[in-house]
Amino acid sequence: MRATIHLAQQPEADELLGRSPLAALIGMLLDQQIPMEWAFTGPYTVAQRLGTGDLDAAEIAAYDPDAFTGLLTEKPAVHRYPASMAKRVQELCRFLVDEYDGDASAVWSDARSGAELLARLKALPGFGEQKAQIFLALLGKQYGVRPEGWREAAGAYGEEGAYRSAADITGPESLARVRAYKQEKKAAAKAAKAAQTARTVKATKAAGTARSTGSAKPPKEP
Repeated sequence: MRATIHLAQQPEADELLGRSPLAALIGMLLDQQIPMEWAFTGPYTVAQRLGTGDLDAAEIAAYDPDAFTGLLTEKPAVHRYPASMAKRVQELCRFLVDEYDGDASAVWSDARSGAELLARLKALPGFGEQKAQIFLALLGKQYGVRPEGWREAAGAYGEEGAYRSAADITGPESLARVRAYKQEKKAAAKAAKAAQTARTVKATKAAGTARSTGSAKPPKEP
């Protein structure tokens, strides 16, 4: 597996992502609650702090948990929540060792369909439906991993020219477009939540008024 990647926007980090399946998986795992460039630079930072310049699932899986947490916590931290992510990275690597003999590329190398690959990705620790679909789209669009039906399995993230996720980032311009899309989606979700809250408050007030009116005692007949 070798590809020209621009997710980290840093040559050394992107070079590692382009040749290391494990680095790509870890970068995707870290891609939450922090900027994408920060997340995908993480694998390179970890490799440098391990002193190997590369990543090995078996080595990370066997690493002392406290010491590994220290590697991710050391400033600049690999993530906003380095301790939590250190645990997740080790869980991912242990799973790869147990299920794929430590070979990250084996997750997708012999997948016969997009649906099968999606199921394998969803089985990885830390990979839910959305993250699995984004990574599947990334594999198809930038790494040439394209089992039958991969676009369909990736959902909206598999669409050409979608600019919805890391799968569509090939440089600064596309990064800006993906970021703009995410901001628009976040703003829309915030507006929808505010509208729902307003409807709930209005309904609660209306119900309270109805109860108050209904509980009032009828006037006595003369």
